[in-house]
Amino acid sequence: MCGRTACSLGADNLRRACAYRDRRGRQRQPEWIRGGRYRPSYNKGPQSSGPVLLSRRHLQQDADSSERVLMDMRWGLIPSWFKKDDPSKMQFNTSNCRSDTMLKKSSYKGALLKGKRCVVLADGFYEWQRHSGGKQPYFIYFPQTKDAAAEGKEGDEEWRGWRLLTMAGIFDCWEPPAGGEVLYTYTIITVDASKDVSFIHHRHVGAGGMPAILDGDEAIRKWLDFAEVPTQEAIKLIQPTENIVFHPVSTFVNSVRNNAPECLAPIELGAKKEVKATPSSQMMLGWLKNPQEGSPQKKENDVPRWTSQFIHSPSPKKTSADILQQWLGKEGEPAAKKRKA
Repeated sequence: MCGRTACSLGADNLRRACAYRDRRGRQRQPEWIRGGRYRPSYNKGPQSSGPVLLSRRHLQQDADSSERVLMDMRWGLIPSWFKKDDPSKMQFNTSNCRSDTMLKKSSYKGALLKGKRCVVLADGFYEWQRHSGGKQPYFIYFPQTKDAAAEGKEGDEEWRGWRLLTMAGIFDCWEPPAGGEVLYTYTIITVDASKDVSFIHHRHVGAGGMPAILDGDEAIRKWLDFAEVPTQEAIKLIQPTENIVFHPVSTFVNSVRNNAPECLAPIELGAKKEVKATPSSQMMLGWLKNPQEGSPQKKENDVPRWTSQFIHSPSPKKTSADILQQWLGKEGEPAAKKRKA
């Protein structure tokens, strides 16, 4: 399942990071709806709120269905038909929705068939690997370019900062039986874990897998544009992806109360002393040290000095070096050699 995420960009930079081209090919940034409620965080759990993309048509019937808006919604779907006066009285967990049952369970089926599809935004998400000594957390995210440590300038045509992870979700609107403000909530759709991360989290009976990740703007467009793309066509997008990278992080993230850059900073497993930085971990730490507008305050002392060669992976298919080389886009060249270049 996906039970913890990070989204540390400030509200303005989040808009810039979500830039897209509309049906006419014009470059657009989604408008914030109730943007003042959004709070960046390095450690988001269910029942907290987080940013999602959705079609403006859901809020304005005469709007172009390809136009996107940003909204802060609560994580954990409350179906519109829920009759109790307090959403906390929901007796089952709806933070994740399994792709193989989403058209069967009443909590999700109605909203999905009505086109209530959204994209959940995050820097990445956390997963825990069980081992004899307990659980080791990992941070999982899209491969980043060398520009990811920089935000760029407001006038830049293209966002050059961190590439956000875009996860397929379903949302719904619940109105208290006695009246009051409508509550918008969402669930993250999960699929079987991809081969790269299956050693961290295998799908077990009764448990979810990894988030259904929408890789690229065309997939995002089809998922959001419910007026043009019917449900049965849209759900074909719900597949595991191999286009992700990951690294171990400190158990500091285990407590959802901890909200600091240390949550997602790479560590060296089993290291007893400081290790030399690799290009990849330097990129991550550079991004962490770069002050983000609106983000939880980052201090130099908040960022761990230890870094990582990413992961000591028991996966038979892909080693940590392979993943690191994939991220840097230069296959076959040892990381140590790259540092000298």
